[in-house]
Amino acid sequence: MNYTLTISNNESQKIATGWLALGLASLIFAGLFSLLLVLSRTPAVQEIIPWADFFHTALVVHVDLSVLIWFLSFASVLWSLNSQPKQISLGKFALALAVIGTVIIIISPFTGAGSPLLNNYIPVLQHPLFYAGLICFSTGVCLQLIRSLSIPVKTNEEKSGEAAIRFALKLAAFVTIATFIAFAFTWLKVPTDIEATSYFEFLFWGSGHILQFNHTILLLAAWLWLASACGASTPLSSSLAKIFFTLTAIPVLMAPVIYSQHEILSSEHRLAFTQLMQFGGLASLPLGLFVGWTIFSIKKPTGAAKPLHSSLIASLILFAAGGIIGFMIEGVNVVIPAHYHGSIVGVTLAFMGLTYALLPQLGFSAPRSKMAFLQPYIYGGGQLMHILGLAWSGGYGVQRKTAGAAQGLDRLPEIAGMAMMGLGGLISIIGGLLFLIVAIGAMRQKQVK
Repeated sequence: MNYTLTISNNESQKIATGWLALGLASLIFAGLFSLLLVLSRTPAVQEIIPWADFFHTALVVHVDLSVLIWFLSFASVLWSLNSQPKQISLGKFALALAVIGTVIIIISPFTGAGSPLLNNYIPVLQHPLFYAGLICFSTGVCLQLIRSLSIPVKTNEEKSGEAAIRFALKLAAFVTIATFIAFAFTWLKVPTDIEATSYFEFLFWGSGHILQFNHTILLLAAWLWLASACGASTPLSSSLAKIFFTLTAIPVLMAPVIYSQHEILSSEHRLAFTQLMQFGGLASLPLGLFVGWTIFSIKKPTGAAKPLHSSLIASLILFAAGGIIGFMIEGVNVVIPAHYHGSIVGVTLAFMGLTYALLPQLGFSAPRSKMAFLQPYIYGGGQLMHILGLAWSGGYGVQRKTAGAAQGLDRLPEIAGMAMMGLGGLISIIGGLLFLIVAIGAMRQKQVK
């Protein structure tokens, strides 16, 4: 069974290319901000960087660019490719709004936006300009969702692997619509007179947890896609694949129950969504384990398949590591970012590999260089060091969202763990830069026939 998409030449392709360019641009600027973040927390180096306040502002922008904007931009690439070439004006307008919003978010720290709040999922800068950027980008994504769901591509064979992938993309779109609905409901219910940090924490808590199921569905679709593109033997039927994808999304149905049973400002509400993601995420195991098993059927990849294979392997390892670390969380320390960095980077690596697979189908050159093959291992290896260093230090009580002397690195194990974190972070930055070099280099070339 071949789990890839057949992409025809049409206007949706051009819109998809625009979303991909936006995603790559967000990673470029996220990388610039992450360099400041890593340096501000690395022993010895941190002593000569007087940016403790800027650390928090940079952290807000880095997280929003590397997670929210990159993930939803790439999701919009896939939703565009899952749309017929209709309502093109709506698609272009949606993309334009998203671009404007992203630009506003990037420049906001340098135009007076400050007062960072490090709430979960979508940290914010308390400034109207930053809020405007988030609204513009989110509106663009929402319009793209509406376009994708209103004019989906239909396959000739509903029992094909392609039909299963398109089903997954549509399912992810519905989950994201549920995210917007949950956010709107929360926004109407959360009182505005509470303390700012609590306000934004509760505002994004439910919708942020729901959105993770969109990322997981797209991650699984990307794994199946990459495995097929690498020549894996995938005996999984299309019908069973759809069942597995549906199983991954079913926990989202508990969200209305949580909202109806628990007050939004209650600890029970927070705990219920935490458990929803913690245990509901296990629904992805059947398909994830199947993909993990199929990689052993892949013969030695060659040519353009090599970077796809390395991306798949690295993504599987990082996502699994993040999931395992998640069950080790005790208290509020750097084990928490170790968990979500592993999971987030697992998704990012899958999207990187899928970018390599999509480039020739979008009319660009297929990455075949040794750099493209090694890039996922460099990026993934650096991030593995990064999260293991964080997990190790978290065991000694190093707190999250701190920098400089505030970290309280007094003992050798703590210093060693955070030094490992810093080195891994720098290596991963190099790996991320290599991805951008490879992807942008391929986009500057026409497809090699």
